[in-house]
Amino acid sequence: MKVQRLPNSKTKMAFAAIIMKKAFHSASGQLSNSPQGICNVRMSGEELLSRLLDRKWALTSPDSKIHQIKLFTTTEKHGGGPLGGISFLNNTCPFLGDDMIMRDEDRCFYVVRDDLLHPLVNGNKARKMDALLPLLEDHIVTDLVTCGGCQSAHATAVAVSCAERGLKSHLLLRGEQPQILTGYNLISTIYGKVTYVPRTHYAHRIEMLKSYANLVAGNNGDVVWCNEIFEASLTAQKSRASCLGQMDAHKGIDNCRKKVLIVNEGAGDAVALLGVFRLLQYLSQDHLLGRKRAIKFVVDAGTGTTAVGLGLGAICLGLPWEVTAIALVDTIDGYKQQEKNLISEFKRLFGFLLKKSSLNEVDGEIVHWVERCRPRKFGNVFEGEIEACHRIAQLTGILVDPVYTLAAWEMATLLSDEKLKQDADVVMLHTGGTLGMFGLAQRI
Repeated sequence: MKVQRLPNSKTKMAFAAIIMKKAFHSASGQLSNSPQGICNVRMSGEELLSRLLDRKWALTSPDSKIHQIKLFTTTEKHGGGPLGGISFLNNTCPFLGDDMIMRDEDRCFYVVRDDLLHPLVNGNKARKMDALLPLLEDHIVTDLVTCGGCQSAHATAVAVSCAERGLKSHLLLRGEQPQILTGYNLISTIYGKVTYVPRTHYAHRIEMLKSYANLVAGNNGDVVWCNEIFEASLTAQKSRASCLGQMDAHKGIDNCRKKVLIVNEGAGDAVALLGVFRLLQYLSQDHLLGRKRAIKFVVDAGTGTTAVGLGLGAICLGLPWEVTAIALVDTIDGYKQQEKNLISEFKRLFGFLLKKSSLNEVDGEIVHWVERCRPRKFGNVFEGEIEACHRIAQLTGILVDPVYTLAAWEMATLLSDEKLKQDADVVMLHTGGTLGMFGLAQRI
């Protein structure tokens, strides 16, 4: 099928949607005799998820280790806060599957060790880019532009992942260059090209990203956004040229021509949800967490994308799982709006698959957003929290940081008190944050 360039963006989007529907139509024998096509097909949650996840991935496997943390009350007080009188023991080989029901009567919670996925890339960042990174190769991307704070885990993940694939990363970091480079900032500087942007300029992120990307692309280069190449990939075109007409595959014509991709701050795009779905599909296997046991899933929230992905995936598979996300960067109302935005974008992209899915009726309120045990301005570290991280590391061998993952650990500890009353297991997703501890050297 020959694809011609189209006159405007609306027509392009409509044309892409037609192609996607035709591709889906031909892939399902059930549609061939149906006058209304896809609308008459009722897909199970498993079938829907299989279609969503039928693609190339950056991670060779979705696997993640699961540990069990047992809690004990002690007479010794180790500082204030919710962990003051509690000791921990890490069981690295816990009973899972059906055995969880019979053997986890102690006060405990489980930890999904996504912090072990990569030595430099946080687990939640690796999941967010799981579906995106293969598209860079498919669309012959040469450069990637993104932004973040001075100690941005997202910027580091982009820099390292691009370098591993021979791509150039351009990182626009808010504020001034620190006197001493540490933590994520140091790794970003080693692996990518860092530019420090005044806060007044950084406040206008979209314009800032566009302007810098155009500068990188030069007169002959192309600039596209993350969701644009993702939408182009959904057309299932065998040709490397996208319907957007912006990313030519003619490397032989001009090897120096740049193809610059813009990724939003924190990679908070709908494509990032797919990597979280993949993790959820893995965890819900019968020999791991299963699909029948009630679970309270706990995660710390930066952009909130991971939490929304967990919530949508749980609904898709019909899991009796409740997602609790600790609001660290934005307000509760801000996260609720971000949740609605992500769901809306997801439904726009995959609407052709959701006609008869329960996900089509979801607009929000799939995540329970809560304040941190001790609320504060983002980035602030209270007295005793560094010591709490030390104790957790010494007792369990698990490193958490005081800004993000300690908040999730505290919430999981509190929810474990309710576990026996509500007959629900508590599971914390450890998103990483090791380098965040080193970044604190700039302030502490």
